[in-house]
Amino acid sequence: MKIGFRTIKTAIGVCVSIFIAETLQLTNFTAAGILTLLCIQKSRKQSAHAVLSRFIACLLSIGFSSVLFALIGYTPLSFLVLLILFIPLCVRLRIHEGIASSSVIVMHVYMHRKMDLAFFLNELQVVIIGLGVALLINWYMPSIDKELTRYKDEANRLLCAILHEMAAYLKEGYTLWDGKELLMLSDVLKKARPLVMMDMENQWLNNKENFFYHRMEIKRQQLEIMERMLPYVSRISVRMEQGIRIGDFMEELSRHLINGSESKDAMYESLRTIREYHKLLPLPETRHEFENRASLYAVANELEIFIKTIG
Repeated sequence: MKIGFRTIKTAIGVCVSIFIAETLQLTNFTAAGILTLLCIQKSRKQSAHAVLSRFIACLLSIGFSSVLFALIGYTPLSFLVLLILFIPLCVRLRIHEGIASSSVIVMHVYMHRKMDLAFFLNELQVVIIGLGVALLINWYMPSIDKELTRYKDEANRLLCAILHEMAAYLKEGYTLWDGKELLMLSDVLKKARPLVMMDMENQWLNNKENFFYHRMEIKRQQLEIMERMLPYVSRISVRMEQGIRIGDFMEELSRHLINGSESKDAMYESLRTIREYHKLLPLPETRHEFENRASLYAVANELEIFIKTIG
C-alpha cells in the first residue's frame, strides 16, 4: 500500500485543525478538521481558490440558513427549501466548491436552533481555523523539477532520434525506421502536461514565465514540425547530393539538441549556405527530379522553422 504525500498532508492538517479548535474550546471543533480535509488540493492555486470559495460559502450559509430557519422553522423540510435556493446561488457566484463545506455549518445552525453573536463567532473561528490550516499545509509542495527535467530530456532524445532517422534516409536512400519515436514523443508530451500545469499553478503568484511550460511548448511545436516534415522526406525516392547535405545538417541539428554545440545564428548560416548551393544547381530535367527537389525545398523550410523554436 502506497501512502502519497497529499495523504500525509491531509492527515497532518486535520489533526492540527482539530487540536487548535479543541484547545480554544470551540463548539463543533471537529468541523475544523472536516473543512481542512475538503480543502487539501493538488496545487497552491487550487488550494487558494478552494479556501476562498469555501470561506464565502460558509459565511453565506450562516446568514442564509439562520433567516430561512427562522421563517420556516427548524424542521427537515427546511433543508429542502434551503438547498433548492442555496445551491443555485453558489453556482451563480461560482463558489459551488463550497457547497459541501457550508452544509456542515448549516447543520450546526440547525442543531443550535437559535442565532446569537457567540454562536456566530464560534462558527467563524471554526471556519478560519479549518480553512487557514489547509491553506498553510498545502502551501508546501514537493518539487517536481526532477520529473519534468526527465520528461524534457526524454523529449530531446526522441527528437534527436527522429532527426537522425530522417537524415539517414536522405543520406542512404532507405531506412528500416517505423516512426515509433514520433508516437513516443507525443506520449511523453501528453504525460508531462499535467505536471507542467501543476508546476504553473504552484508558481501562480510568480509573474515570470514558467520555464518548463515554455520548454514543453517548444517541444510540442517541434513535434508538429517533425510530423509535417515526415511526408516530404518520405516522398524523396532517390539519393541526391542535395539530400545528403540536408541530412548532414539534420545530424548537426540533432547534436545541438543534446549539447548545444552550435549557436542559432550558426545553424541559420549553415542552412542558408545549403539553400544558396541549391539555387546554383541546374533546373530539374524531369518531373520526377522536380518533385524530389520540391520535397527537399519543403524540408528545408520546415528546418528553418525548427531552428526558430530553439532557445
